[in-house]
Amino acid sequence: MKALILAAGRGERLRPLTDHTPKPLLEAGGRPLIEHTILALARAGFGELVVNLAHLGELIQARLGDGHRLGVDIAYSHEGEEALETGGGIHRALPLLGAEPFLVVNGDLATDYPFERLRSHPQNLAHLVLVANPVHHPNGDFALQDGQVFAQGEPRHTFSGIGVYRPELFAGQKPGKFPLAPLLRQAMAQGQVSGERYPGFWMDIGTLQRLEEFDERLRDTGVKAPA
Repeated sequence: MKALILAAGRGERLRPLTDHTPKPLLEAGGRPLIEHTILALARAGFGELVVNLAHLGELIQARLGDGHRLGVDIAYSHEGEEALETGGGIHRALPLLGAEPFLVVNGDLATDYPFERLRSHPQNLAHLVLVANPVHHPNGDFALQDGQVFAQGEPRHTFSGIGVYRPELFAGQKPGKFPLAPLLRQAMAQGQVSGERYPGFWMDIGTLQRLEEFDERLRDTGVKAPA
């Protein structure tokens, strides 16, 4: 199974840092965020990765190269200067991902989720990893019941940015900029989205404060560097 790391976002909430450094290259624990994720994927057996690029993407490609230094093979999906949002970005990368289900991971998260759990193909169009609602997102995104994910219902959980998708989820979509959530909600209405709730460490590195918290976790608490 191949994995796509979403690294095309501009990182508006982390400006001015991201004016000159793409968010995936911001460092925590002495290593760029995206490298923590790549190393975790490599440990879990994901050897073929795709990274999508937009804002300052050439800096990411220059840093990661072909991926061999980190134990993986990396191909790149270029979107131009303006990112295509999550749905459009995945759609553009489909030729590099192939006909089988693939893993997608946001490039701005930190977690100790065991990615090897996701190497088996989902029976549905998508499988989502949900987490407890963080303080900055108290209302969550989706409900989970008996292993199925629903757009409505309680309690609600936050989508972690980790999911496995079948290419068929994007059937009929035209190239360009579009979000992922409407496609997921449509698939949920058809009973085609499974899921799980992960109780372990997870953090969305969306602000300078959370970047500093992750850096402190890696440097000062003795915790092994997670993804």
